[in-house]
Amino acid sequence: MGRFEDKVVFITGVARGQGRSHAVLAAREGANVIGVDLAGPLPHVPYDSATVADLDETRRLIEEAGAKALLVQGDVRDLDALKAVVDEGVAAFGGLDTVIANAGICVPQVWSDITADSFRDTIDINVTGVWNTITAGAPHLIARGGGAVVLISSLAGKKLQPFMVHYTTSKHALVGMTRAFAAELGQHNIRVNSVHPGAVNSPMGTGEMIPRIVKTNESNPRLAGMGMPFLNQFSAEPEEVADLVAFLVSEEGKFITAEHISIDGGSQYF
Repeated sequence: MGRFEDKVVFITGVARGQGRSHAVLAAREGANVIGVDLAGPLPHVPYDSATVADLDETRRLIEEAGAKALLVQGDVRDLDALKAVVDEGVAAFGGLDTVIANAGICVPQVWSDITADSFRDTIDINVTGVWNTITAGAPHLIARGGGAVVLISSLAGKKLQPFMVHYTTSKHALVGMTRAFAAELGQHNIRVNSVHPGAVNSPMGTGEMIPRIVKTNESNPRLAGMGMPFLNQFSAEPEEVADLVAFLVSEEGKFITAEHISIDGGSQYF
């Protein structure tokens, strides 16, 4: 029997990368999956955006693992749309046990290049979108008698990410959001934790992302080496992040809440 046998998981940013890894692992461990992804152009980002084809591939992988999937193209900035998707999934699958707020954007820019639009969109997706995700899912966790929530933050939420004031601000905000939700939802037997990956081998590194990082590093080279891991492995695989999340939401992590757990090879301390 899998760790998520007969469970239902709601995941945002599910089309590829970390979101897909969370979904596929949950499916293999016995869960049905409700998922949302914009699956279209993202604002301001230099990397390739997810597509409807990516979302369809995630659905195929979930079903190949023997689970059911309700995956919808949608925007985490739209609370009503998220509520509708979760409500539909709960009606189809019988309840909700876990929420993984994974969707987010990352835009390398030196402080003086950040525009009002890029700052607003980063906060709207990375912070308000996470609040929307939890707000849409929490009532169903309460109705279930308990559950688990994981917010995907970043090394930038523990230390900082140079040349990303807006991203760093958004990921620090999730630390406070984790604690606040953990405090209020604890009476309903709902645990809330955040996970803080460093570099991850995901599509976020595609397109012009690496050249953009190189360019921003040139603006202040002494900051460029921040966040180096202590281990020989430089970056995590999405599946490794999913393993940590699975531990936190499973019975093995049943007395862990309000914690902020890194998976970065020690990068936060460099």
